[in-house]
Amino acid sequence: MENIKDKVAIIGMGCSKFGAEYGMSGEDLMLAACGEALADAGVEPKDVDGGWFGTFRSGGTGQTLARALKLQYIPIARIEDECTTGTETFRGGVYGILTKVYDIVLACAMEKESDYGEWAVGLDVDQNPATRVSVGVSAAGSLALTATRYFYKYGLSLEQGKELLAWIVVKNRHNGALNPKAYLQEEVRLEDVLNAPMVAWPLGELDYAKHADGATAAILVATDRAKNFRHKDDYVLVKAIGGAVGSGQGKTKQSYDFVHFEEAVASAKQAYEGAGIRDPLKELSVAMVHDSTSLTELVAYEDLGFAPRGRAKELVSTGAFDLGGQLPVNTDGGLLAFGHPTGATGMRQIYEAYLQLQGRAGNRQVKNASIALTHNQSNAPGSMTCNVCVFGKPS
Repeated sequence: MENIKDKVAIIGMGCSKFGAEYGMSGEDLMLAACGEALADAGVEPKDVDGGWFGTFRSGGTGQTLARALKLQYIPIARIEDECTTGTETFRGGVYGILTKVYDIVLACAMEKESDYGEWAVGLDVDQNPATRVSVGVSAAGSLALTATRYFYKYGLSLEQGKELLAWIVVKNRHNGALNPKAYLQEEVRLEDVLNAPMVAWPLGELDYAKHADGATAAILVATDRAKNFRHKDDYVLVKAIGGAVGSGQGKTKQSYDFVHFEEAVASAKQAYEGAGIRDPLKELSVAMVHDSTSLTELVAYEDLGFAPRGRAKELVSTGAFDLGGQLPVNTDGGLLAFGHPTGATGMRQIYEAYLQLQGRAGNRQVKNASIALTHNQSNAPGSMTCNVCVFGKPS
């Protein structure tokens, strides 16, 4: 398999404000994200010769993006892969550049969940995001089962486990309060999380990411052309993209422990090999992980090799993943502060990695950030889809 390390550069990115944007259409969200990305790259829509558009259910074909930006007669692929749609859209654009068929690619991911009807209630701050009725075990319920299984396996009392998860929420909401594009910009206290209305024990209302609206976009070129578009060497390099899709056997095998997500482990292994990373805790500067719940972030620490199995609690307690810690995680607030517009989340994570590597993340900036990781996953324990990406600064 050919290594893609440092062959594709991001020369521009944009991100809309995330939240319950009832006054904006999906096209408005795309215009906000793509307009920022194009201006950041110093290119115009007419310069783009290939497009990738990602959405879960907030648009149709590639015409959705073409209509919004008035793109004229270029190929645009529509991508849908549930919660990993954003990263898959970005990956499609990267591979488009690698084929050398396209010179300038636009990748845009958007979701307008306030138009979903029965899902729209989840956008209200005072509403529970997991109240939809579903048949069988919901994602919320299955992750709650993983939480209690994790507590049992690694010797945490129920109270200790719930407090461990609560600190993750406090951290991410603190970071989100520093971010003007986040949905929820209010900090929460530990007792707020512990006393929040219960959804599926031990996960309460504040442990879950809310439904939201949002869009993100990226402009991609081959690395050897990147300096033609920027005044400085501040483009960002794609070092590796790992991906794995489960076959669903985890749900049927007695050997599966339900306290790790094998697809994330496999994706991280691919990404680390491609980027040449051996010790992620020491070598990564910053990471954005898929915190659809506080529990999924906790498990990600171990799946991604930031901590040994069952030992993430020690790093959480010492603030290793806080701003200013050994490896800051979800510096922008993550899904717990941004919400989770299904199609847009993965590329929103990349947007924060991009800003951090350029030193443009404002008062949440990680000092001397040089290598960033994003982790985006979908579905439930035992049958998941995952992507892990690694990005870096030009040497």
